[in-house]
Amino acid sequence: MASEGNGPIFEAISNSFRSNRDRLLRDVIIERRSGASGIFNILDMGGSYKYWDRVGFDFLESANINVTCVNHISSEFYESERKTDRIKFVVADARNLDTYKDNAFDFVHSNSVIEHVGRWADMRAFAKEARRLAPSYYIQTPYFWFPIDPHFYRVPFYHWMPESLRLKITRKMKVGWALALPNLDDAMAAVESAVILDATQFRSLFPDAEVSFERFAFLPKSLIAIRR
Repeated sequence: MASEGNGPIFEAISNSFRSNRDRLLRDVIIERRSGASGIFNILDMGGSYKYWDRVGFDFLESANINVTCVNHISSEFYESERKTDRIKFVVADARNLDTYKDNAFDFVHSNSVIEHVGRWADMRAFAKEARRLAPSYYIQTPYFWFPIDPHFYRVPFYHWMPESLRLKITRKMKVGWALALPNLDDAMAAVESAVILDATQFRSLFPDAEVSFERFAFLPKSLIAIRR
């Protein structure tokens, strides 16, 4: 999503968290990569060129890593961003990747995606595939009890409000990346576009992982599940 219209403070904070998260991801991959030979294959559920550009194309080259990004958007959407052959795109539903065998990859990754796949049953299906397709994974998602939902960051406590109130607000004002959405269908789609998880839910989805918090001002901001 475009960041046009973000305040400089919000953008600076977001960039700082992204940088720290990228560093942790690289460390976990290198730890998992240690002692292995040949190409290291990563499945990124919902990934993009822009994301891996930030993590570092040079890192992929130096560690001999190939990344398969599964997304519901046509791969043609990303072709203009292509800068490396280390990344390929597959158009598929991450909730059902039965074209891949168990442990078809060395590592599974997903950054701020599981909250967008639907309701609880959809999240269960997504998590099941993440756990099935590699012996190790790193999954990140925003935390429900942090007062600002990053998708609707202009309105603190937005995700704690009743759905009917969120719908009214979304139709009248810019709550996040998008402008106000007076059309009811568009506004409802935006309201339902992200379902934020708490720690109990997240641990239930990834019971074999070490779950930790990413914090801001001592408050837990995001959840990270790592199975090493």
